[in-house]
Amino acid sequence: MNKIIGFIGGGNMAGAIIGGILHSGLAPKEQILASDISSQALQSLKDRFDIQTAENNQETAQKAEILFLSVKPQFFPEVIAEIKDCIREDTLLVSIAAGQSISAIEARFGRELHLVRAMPNTPALVGAAMSALCPNQHVSEAELAQVISIFESFGACEVMAETMIDTVVGVSGSSPAYVYLFIEAMADAAVADGMPRNQAYKFAAQSVLGSAKMVLETGMHPGALKDAVCSPGGTTIEAVAVLEEQGMRHAVIAAQRACVQKSKDMSKANVPS
Repeated sequence: MNKIIGFIGGGNMAGAIIGGILHSGLAPKEQILASDISSQALQSLKDRFDIQTAENNQETAQKAEILFLSVKPQFFPEVIAEIKDCIREDTLLVSIAAGQSISAIEARFGRELHLVRAMPNTPALVGAAMSALCPNQHVSEAELAQVISIFESFGACEVMAETMIDTVVGVSGSSPAYVYLFIEAMADAAVADGMPRNQAYKFAAQSVLGSAKMVLETGMHPGALKDAVCSPGGTTIEAVAVLEEQGMRHAVIAAQRACVQKSKDMSKANVPS
């Protein structure tokens, strides 16, 4: 990809994306440019990846052909006010902030944009993200293909309508926390039955990883995979029966829908007045 890729904001997610771009060979380090209000965060990116750094956000906005807005949502008003007159008409913007809708970002810039709203999750840090990509009407197929290639460099992604973005927050953006809670609970049970803590986490985490791979790689329905493990009168169906009795399925659905509602509320709060 022969384009300057800029990052305003040099936090963990920006680092994960930069790492994916460089490790996949999509672009050389000379074509990556970053700026951040924190000189420490910027120096950390420089030390890790030997990329180019800018003295300020305006410089990054002026030079970037693909520009990632990777600052926290609460900083969007001031950052956009700072750069809106610097970016070129054909700059491709990618926002990874929660709660910042396409219409809200367009309103803050006050003009037409080539804009993709993206929602990655924290497994991006280990090259295993699940991301949603929501382009606005000005993004061409060629531009969208470039963004897809970037996000596929550090995980998987799907293109979808922005109307589904709050659901994405619930099912992938926030869901690693639910999975970590499940892993921790399984490990606690193993420790209670005498297994050393470090082994318990390894057994639980690897089982979750392997189960997820089974769903993705076999294409089988999760219910069918569950049934295949549940032998008549066996140990697994006994555990499943207790989970159903304790309302695991209901708890997960209720929690995830509460997450989605919170995301919707945040989006409403971030609409420019």
